[in-house]
Amino acid sequence: MAETIADDTTETASSIPVDVDWAFAASVGRRIARPGPRVTRYTMEQARAELTDAAVRAEGPVREVTGLADGLRVPAARVVDRAGWIDAASTSMPAMVSDSDEPATGVGAKLAGLQAGGLLAFLSSAILGQYDPFTVDAETGEPGVLLLVAPNIIAVERQLRAAPADFRLWVCLHEVTHRVQFSANPWISGYMRDTVGSLAGGDEDSMTEMLARVTEALRSGKPREKGMIGVMQLLQSPEQYAAFERMLALGTLLEGHADHVMDAVGPAHVPSVEQIRAGFDARRTAARNPLQRLFRALIGMDAKMAQYVRGKAFVDEVVDTVGMERFNTIWTSPDTLPLMSEIDEPSTWIDRVL
Repeated sequence: MAETIADDTTETASSIPVDVDWAFAASVGRRIARPGPRVTRYTMEQARAELTDAAVRAEGPVREVTGLADGLRVPAARVVDRAGWIDAASTSMPAMVSDSDEPATGVGAKLAGLQAGGLLAFLSSAILGQYDPFTVDAETGEPGVLLLVAPNIIAVERQLRAAPADFRLWVCLHEVTHRVQFSANPWISGYMRDTVGSLAGGDEDSMTEMLARVTEALRSGKPREKGMIGVMQLLQSPEQYAAFERMLALGTLLEGHADHVMDAVGPAHVPSVEQIRAGFDARRTAARNPLQRLFRALIGMDAKMAQYVRGKAFVDEVVDTVGMERFNTIWTSPDTLPLMSEIDEPSTWIDRVL
């Protein structure tokens, strides 16, 4: 949950090169990350305990609404600070984008690490929670770790003037939905890894080839996506852009489904959910200065915000039309996932798959 409640692993991984010195990236990120809000030790310990408990309490209602992961073990969440999130992300990223256990070395890997460290530092203050399907849980030895970033959750609940207990459970409902999505459908993590591999694999196109694609697109006059997605469409090879679209469609589904579940569960378990949702949506759309808008556009965060809106609308319409049980057909295989063209036309997914 990125200032929205985002799991940003997919988009971040698709924008970072494979050969990164991740240990250096983590050290850079920790060094330049902004400090969190000022809190007493007692307040932080209380928040950690409450978030740990809320992550467990959220599991039952999420399973009931989704019909997923029934009977599976309820793992404990890891409550971390910003430095802890950076360390976790720097471990997860290489597991996602590379099959090699050997760390990248050399000047190029250091430069890429510097870039990645700056990105991790920025995201460390925006992420409220994240389910990481690629990191192995040290206690269970199984893949999959739910991270909750306590200082960021405290900062947002203060800004929204939300009841801390309600807001913390609300955040956990979203993040636990991600955990349930992956634990009930283990093939998704492999599909995600393969898709990222398609994005990063192959020889780099020459500048001449990229310019040729841009020129041809401009001459053809064919409609293209707007914003950052349109840029990716122009600069990537057809194979890479197809992989990018698959990743975008998956991310839109995962986030939209989590937002749908959060709102379905919320009224019965979070007394002030309407106030929280209203304040949170206003925060998402708040005006930002030009530098913030530029940086968010460059790292794809504004596209991430759109994923919540488009994805939730898709899930809402399909569930309203066919019910949650038939909606869950979507988790069967890559072939039953929605195409990007179907996200805004849910009836076309229903016709194709159901």
